[in-house]
Amino acid sequence: MKQLEHRHILEALGELSRRLGERGVRGEVCLFGGAAMILAFQTRQATKDIDAIFAPVSLVRELAEEIGRERDFQEGWFNDGVKGFVSERHDTTAVGLPQFEFLQITMPVPEYLFAMKCMAARVDIAGSQDVADARFLARRMGLKRAEEALRIVETYYPAERILPRTQYFIESLFEELEKQP
Repeated sequence: MKQLEHRHILEALGELSRRLGERGVRGEVCLFGGAAMILAFQTRQATKDIDAIFAPVSLVRELAEEIGRERDFQEGWFNDGVKGFVSERHDTTAVGLPQFEFLQITMPVPEYLFAMKCMAARVDIAGSQDVADARFLARRMGLKRAEEALRIVETYYPAERILPRTQYFIESLFEELEKQP
């Protein structure tokens, strides 16, 4: 499985912009997960896919599939599977992200991205970066206690959607952070 590094992501998004421009269309892509962490914060080297919400949906999906085939990326390298974790309070930013002539790139604000990482809480899935990403974001936001972190999650998600595993994830994250300098 080919990992998508910083340069792969930039080149693919640039190519997507170029192809949209050939059709006289402006697109929008909101990046989540690994791609957002790589482009905005340079916190890791690679990701297996680009999780995004995009418009116009069918055209962007079609062009992304073409680009993926041409570059030998794995099927589903560019997908909208993240939709299940999107909050009704969808706070985004373009700060720190590259922009293209025919493609606007955004991502969740750090607090929202942190909340999403906590909601996903994939600690038992091989290759998951949720713990490392949440740790980085907690430090970046200056969070000191699990209660602060839970309040951020509650800002984006109703209490009934916050599962016990999310609470355990946050508690263990802050227990780990307290042990580190």
